Amino acid sequence: MQFQVPQFIEVEDKIFGPLTFRQFVFIAGGFGMAYVLWRMLPIYLAAPLILGVGALAAALAFFQFNGRPFILALENGFYYIIRSKLYLWNNANKKRAAVKTAATTAQNDVYIPKISDSKLHELAWSLDIKERIAAGTAGDDERGGALTGVRTPKEILSHMGGRVANSQ
Repeated sequence: MQFQVPQFIEVEDKIFGPLTFRQFVFIAGGFGMAYVLWRMLPIYLAAPLILGVGALAAALAFFQFNGRPFILALENGFYYIIRSKLYLWNNANKKRAAVKTAATTAQNDVYIPKISDSKLHELAWSLDIKERIAAGTAGDDERGGALTGVRTPKEILSHMGGRVANSQ
């Protein structure tokens, strides 16, 4: 047995001529508000307000913002204004700057900055950096600063200028 599947279910039915029920309500409300303004206020005050109400009614009835009805854009804008906001940012650059400033204030070339509260993470980080320095793949920013106390024997001898060999 074959059944006919409904098509175009997202399209609203045209009830009042070329207008849907929702469009008709927005246009009728705009005309009603314009009439009230025209009757209650002097014409020089009412004219700009009538134009504004008419433009709002037309936008609500016919305008779509990003393929969605304009009423949803107004609703979302209203909720954005009245609700509390959650601000998020990328904090990675701030952490790097804090590590570099802590490294420059180090004394006796032995200071290692505190990376995190986790001791396991801190140990893994220091071992990884020491391994990269020993392999020669570490950059200049990783060699200097906080890890200047970690040196290979060749670097120590070149830094001392051969004084150890001459002292014996």
